Amino acid sequence: MAVRSEQSHKAILEATMALLDESGPDALSVQKLSIERIAREAGVSKTTIYRWWPSKAAVVIDSFLENHVARTPLREDVPAIDALREHLASLAVIYAGPEGRLISQLVAEAQYDDATMEEFKERFWLPRARAVTATVRRAIDEGSIRSDLEPIWVADLLYSPIYFRLLFQAGPLDADVANLIMQSVLEGIAAQKG
Repeated sequence: MAVRSEQSHKAILEATMALLDESGPDALSVQKLSIERIAREAGVSKTTIYRWWPSKAAVVIDSFLENHVARTPLREDVPAIDALREHLASLAVIYAGPEGRLISQLVAEAQYDDATMEEFKERFWLPRARAVTATVRRAIDEGSIRSDLEPIWVADLLYSPIYFRLLFQAGPLDADVANLIMQSVLEGIAAQKG
């Protein structure tokens, strides 16, 4: 990407997050945000935005991902079970703030707009689900998780409570909650005999 293009690309991502920043004076919801407004804020044309993104949802998701992935890494330099524990805790902490409200808006928007659902899955959900599932598979290979379980089911058990709490505001989201979820899933929910 040429320097000018790179600057425009960055300006678009930054403008999008600034417009969605709920602490800002002109904060907008995802629903009220428009490509025109992003273009005006970034100092670019709508054509420039559409050169890189097919829709408003795609711009919002990429703006979100710009920082989100770096702040919620799935480490490969530690045992997989520790990487999962750290990732779950970082996700809970991040989702307790503005990023959680942004993801909630994207999920809500995706419920009535098929194109947004596809963008959300393609750009955010599926890549993250693949990364988590690969880490669960690594934990199985390392002997930390039972080998008779499908990695995707383990991932669902670990991450669903975070998204449930986020979307329904059903209790706190923090590292302690994430650790309790992790511990509960690893120990299982069956009563101990004896």
